[in-house]
Amino acid sequence: MTSRSPDLVLSTPPFVRAPATTPRIMLEVLAVALVVLAAACWHFGLSALLVVAAASAGAVVTEWLFEHGDAAASLSDYSALTTGVLLGLTLPPGLPLWMAFLGGAVGIGLGKLIWGGLGQNLFNPALVGRAFLQSAFPTAITTWSPPATAGGLLAAPSSLFALPLMRGSVDAVSSATPLGLAKFEHEITDLGALLLGQTTGSLGETNALLLILCGLWLGARRLFDWRLPLATLLSVAVLGGALHLASPATHPPPVFMLLSGGLLFGAVFMVTDPVTTPTTSRGAWIFGAGVGALVVLIRLFGGLPEGVMYAVLLMNALTPHLNRYTQPRPFGAER
Repeated sequence: MTSRSPDLVLSTPPFVRAPATTPRIMLEVLAVALVVLAAACWHFGLSALLVVAAASAGAVVTEWLFEHGDAAASLSDYSALTTGVLLGLTLPPGLPLWMAFLGGAVGIGLGKLIWGGLGQNLFNPALVGRAFLQSAFPTAITTWSPPATAGGLLAAPSSLFALPLMRGSVDAVSSATPLGLAKFEHEITDLGALLLGQTTGSLGETNALLLILCGLWLGARRLFDWRLPLATLLSVAVLGGALHLASPATHPPPVFMLLSGGLLFGAVFMVTDPVTTPTTSRGAWIFGAGVGALVVLIRLFGGLPEGVMYAVLLMNALTPHLNRYTQPRPFGAER
C-alpha cells in the first residue's frame, strides 16, 4: 500500500522561517570585523593581527574545552571566534599576547558559558573579557602605541611577547588618545585624523569613516535593529551638544564626541548584540539612549576618558527589565 501526502498538515509555529541562521549572521559580522582588522593592521602593523589572533585563540580554546563533549557543534556557530575578534579589536596594539589570550578565555567562560551558552548570557562576552583585563591589568590596557610609520608595518613591540605574569620592555613611546588629550589637556584632535585613523587608541576604534561604512552595511543587511545604534549616537550628540553649549571651554563639541574613542565601534558591534539588548522597539530606543547618556557622563565627569564599555555593560544589566516593561499591549487587553 502506498501513502500519499495528507491534504492538511498541522505544525507548530513559526510557520514562516527567515533564511538567516546564527552561523550565517556570525559569519557576516565576522567578515565586516575582519575588514576593520585589516585597517588596524595598516594603521598599527603586525601587532594588530597578533593581538586579535591571541584573543580569538583564547575564546575558541575555552569554548572547545568546556564544550568538549560536543565541541564541533558548539564551535560551528562561529560565536566564539566572533567574540575573540571583537575583543581583540578593543585592545591596544602593544598588549602582551598572553593577556589577550586570557581576556578571550574569560570573555567566553564568564561572559557566555557560565550562563548556559549562546543566547542565555546577560552581558556582552567580548566586553566581559575587556572589563576583566581593564581591572586586572589597568596599566597595560591603557598604554597606547602610536600608529605604524612607513616601513614599520611588520614591526611588533617586544611587549607583545612578554612571558605570562611578566612585563615586556617598552620599546616605543606611548602617546595619549584623542579622548585623553581632550579630557586632561583640553586639546581637540583634528577631525580628519579621527576619520582616517591617524590617532592612537584601540585597534578597531581609530578609523571612524570605515566604522560608519561598516555600520551602514550591516544595517542594510538587517543584521541588527537600527534603533540601537541610532539612539546611542543621537543621545551622545544631544547631551554632548547641550553640555558643550553650556561650557564650550571644558566640554568638547558633539562631533568630536561622536568620532573619537570607541563610540562608533561600540555602536556598530557591541550595542547591536541581539542577545544582550532589548527585543522590543521601545526597549531599543531606551537602551541606546541610556548607553549614549552614560558614555557622555563617564567621559566628561568620570575618572576615565572613555566609558563605552561600562555604559554597554550597565545597560546590558537592564535589558531583562526593558524587555519586560516595554512589551506591546495585546489587542483588546486592559492597560
